[in-house]
Amino acid sequence: MKTLDVIVAILLVIGGLNWGLIGVFRFDVVAAIFGDMGVITRIIYILVGVCAIYRLILWKSIQSRCGKSPSAPHPET
Repeated sequence: MKTLDVIVAILLVIGGLNWGLIGVFRFDVVAAIFGDMGVITRIIYILVGVCAIYRLILWKSIQSRCGKSPSAPHPET
């Protein structure tokens, strides 16, 4: 499952960066590369949305699989 978690994280970062570019520059990278609301563009948007739902639902279990406790304080460096 760690591989799936990494893929989900990568897609969420791509989606977040795309939304940041849309908000700041009104530039949609996904649409620029794959076409404005073409089939591939829609699939990418759907995958990013599914990844967000996956991450939201499985938040605590993903953290425990990665060896991180959601309630533990971060160590001071």
